[in-house]
Parts: sequence; C-alpha cells; structure tokens
Amino acid sequence: MSTPSSFSRGRRWAALAVLTASLLVIMMDMTILNIALPEMSAELHPTSDQQLWIIDIYSLVLAGLLISFAAIADRWGRKKMLLLGYTIFGVSSLLVLFTNSAEAVITIRGVLGIGGAMIMPITLSLIRVIFTDPKERATALGIWAAVSGLGAAAGPLVGGLLLEYFSWHAAFLINVPLMLAAVIAGVLILPESRVQHPGRWDAFAALLSLAGMTLVVWAIKTFGKEATFASPAALIAFAAGSALLAWFIVRCLRSPSPLLELRLFRSREFSAGTIAALGSMFAMAAALLLIAQWMQLVDGASPVEAGIRLFPIAIAGAVASALAPPLARIIGTRAVLGGGVALAGLGMLLIGLQPGTLTNLTVLIALTLIGAGTGSLAIASAMIMHASPVEKAGTAGAIEETSYELGSVLGIAILGSISALMYRAQLRASEVLQAVDPATATQAQESLGAAVSLAEQTHRPELALEAGVAFTDALQVTGIAGGLMLLAVAALAFFLTPKGTDVTAAAH
Repeated sequence: MSTPSSFSRGRRWAALAVLTASLLVIMMDMTILNIALPEMSAELHPTSDQQLWIIDIYSLVLAGLLISFAAIADRWGRKKMLLLGYTIFGVSSLLVLFTNSAEAVITIRGVLGIGGAMIMPITLSLIRVIFTDPKERATALGIWAAVSGLGAAAGPLVGGLLLEYFSWHAAFLINVPLMLAAVIAGVLILPESRVQHPGRWDAFAALLSLAGMTLVVWAIKTFGKEATFASPAALIAFAAGSALLAWFIVRCLRSPSPLLELRLFRSREFSAGTIAALGSMFAMAAALLLIAQWMQLVDGASPVEAGIRLFPIAIAGAVASALAPPLARIIGTRAVLGGGVALAGLGMLLIGLQPGTLTNLTVLIALTLIGAGTGSLAIASAMIMHASPVEKAGTAGAIEETSYELGSVLGIAILGSISALMYRAQLRASEVLQAVDPATATQAQESLGAAVSLAEQTHRPELALEAGVAFTDALQVTGIAGGLMLLAVAALAFFLTPKGTDVTAAAH
C-alpha cells in the first residue's frame, strides 16, 4: 500500500488534479441536464412526473448513499471505491445510446447517482490522507471547493454549448472519456487508503440512513416544487424520514463503531464548518436556479447566453476559494468563514433591494458577491478536515457532502417556494389574468415558463410581460429572504468558530 509520507510533492498535486477533475464532472452532472431537458422531452415525451424524476433521481440516490459508501470505503479501500465509482459513472453514461424511453433515462440517472455517491466523499477523505501538512491541505481543499462551485455553475454553460452542435445524448456521453481518463490516472497516481480497525459494518444503520435521507430530500424537493408545505405525501415522507434519521442518530451514538461518527460535532470547529458549507450551498443553488430562469424567460437570453452570464458566480468562487486560506492566516479563520457567508447574503440582498427595474448589472454584481461568498467553502472544508482525525476522514467527507446536498435542496425548496408563492399572488391579482379564460389563467400561475409558452400560443404578449414582472418582483422578495437567512448563518458560524482557529496548524 502506498503511504502519503512517501509521496513526492509533484505526486500529491497530481493526485489532487485527478480528484478535483472527477469532482468537476459529478458537480456538472447535477445541473447540465436542466438545459438538455426540453430537447429530451420533445423526443421521449415524458410525463410531467417523469420529467421531475429525470432531474431528481440523481440527487436522491446520491444523498441516500453518501454515508453508506463512505463507511464501506473506510473498510474496503477508498481507492477501490473511487475507481468503481468512476467505472459505474462512465459505463452508465454510455448506456444512454441505447435508451428510447423516459423510464430508461430515469434508470440511468439513478445509476449515475450510485457512481456519484461513491466518488464525492472519497475525494475529500483522500485529500485528508494524502496532504499530511495542514498548510498544504488547506490550499488543496481551497482548490477542491473552487472546482466544486465551478462544476455546478459550468453545467448549464456546457449543456448549452453541447446542444448547439449535438443531441441531448451528449449531456451524458461527455462523461465517458472523462471517466476513462480518471480511471487510468487513478490507478497510476492515487494511493490506497483504509481504516485499520473500523469495527463491524452496521447494515441496519446503513438502511436507516438510506431510507431516511431519501425520504427527507424527496419531501423537501416536493415542498419546493408545489410551493406549499401542505402536501400530504411530502409531509408523511418528511415525518417518516425524520423519524428514521433520528433512529439512525441514536444508533450511531450508542454504537462503539458507528457507521457515522456523529461525535465529531462535539468540536465547535467541525460544527461551524458544516453549518457554513450548508449555508453557502443554500445561496448558490437557489441563485443559480432562479436567476437562470429570469435571464432566459424575462431577459430573453438563450441557454448559452444564460450559461455565460452565470459564469461570474463560478469565477468569483474559484478566485475566493484560492485566496481564502492565505487570507485566513492574515485576518483569522472565523473572519473569513463568517465574512464569506455574509458576502453571499449581501449578494442576495442586493437583488431584492435595488429600486426600480432589476437590471443585468445588478444581477452581475450580485452573482459576483454570491460567488465570492461561496469561497468560504474552502475554509469550511479545511475546518471540517482539520477537526477530524485521519481515520475519520471518510465520515467527515460524507458529512460535508451531505451538508452540500441538503444545502442545495433546502435553498431550492425554501427560496423556490417563497418565489413561487409571491409569483402566483401577484399574477393572480393582475388585470391581464382576468382577461383570459380560467384554464389558461390557472396554467399561467403554475410557472413563469408556462405563462410564457401560453402567451405565445394565445398571441397575448401582455401575459408574458405581466408574468415577467411578477417573477422579477418575486425574485427580489426571495433575495431579501435569502439574504437575511445567510446573514444569520454567517453570524452563527462566526461565533461558533473558536477564537484563534488556525486550519494551517497541526491538529491536536
């Protein structure tokens, strides 16, 4: 077995390149299909429910399996798990060539989620193992965080560019050569790593975490899509999922060799990093979703133009992530952590507080602030790993990735619900809606996309204009709500972080 101490500096950074490149593909896959969905729908004719499952099944499977696969990798070998994940991701992407139904696409997306769950937490745990020097590790985690944000923002742009020249299948097939390269590079460069005495693998706890996480994430997504918390199915799923997760937590706390080491939360540094990571993803996911809709359906941008306009959030995030570790050494870790989340909050507030009509310049500045704020992910990752013993690196990685996933679905569900409720209320009160037939009025209130489509079909441009105004106003209210939430998260992360925390110092 290779040992990190035997690694040259060049091999350590080469290993980081392999790990972050594969993470880029996984993060892109979360958002790339949003652009390809219209063309796919025109060919496969999925029902509305099937369209939702095509998008959602990936993150549902991924969220449910993160914890279990991290625990298995600790025992079986992290490199083996990572290479298996690469293989599953690449092969399942290739199978899209043989699909001719929505059900087949849903199945492939589910298998991609399995591969993603094998890859995401292992990238973090291997960084913790390979980079034994805390200062180097902080830099490596800054690069990892930058690539994570870059992938999420690059998905719509890459998807738009692919659809300019190829069919929707290209959104899947792009993964194949990238994963093949990752397998070859991983075999040659990455070390094997496992926990020496991990204890018995708790299969029942794994089942509890799978069922609980899947139900909770599905319920939150359903609340967001229906823009109401009164959905009976979602309420039942949320209650059942919460009960299963509570059972899982109690079982882990009582076990001498738990599937997930929740005692890590006793560290204020670990807890603050996790809260900040969740808050950063809360902002970025909601901003990408709502502003992308505004750009295309209100401002008239094409998918490629929208992808380009969204890129400032990725560029600012990448720069801020790289600068965060050295900046933390100058002004302090807690200032960079809390300040980063607060910066994202100010970006959200700027959208809501601009007087008059929302402009592209305001959106650009807001996206830059939000992106710069998500640079706090670099410090959050460094704090989480710094506060975790090396033998708990897999668990720490699973917890961090779970916080990212929950942050994303909470941001989309909560802020998306606020936006949808405000949009419906304002459009319902407009005079334009009173002039159309009841069926059209009801459909137009479902979403901005539906209103724009109906306006074209019925030759009522005033309906699209009024819906655009309603959506813009709803977006601004959502910006204020999201900004205030993030400022609260920033304050909590700041005061929870112990004074003098130094992620570049050796862990105690």
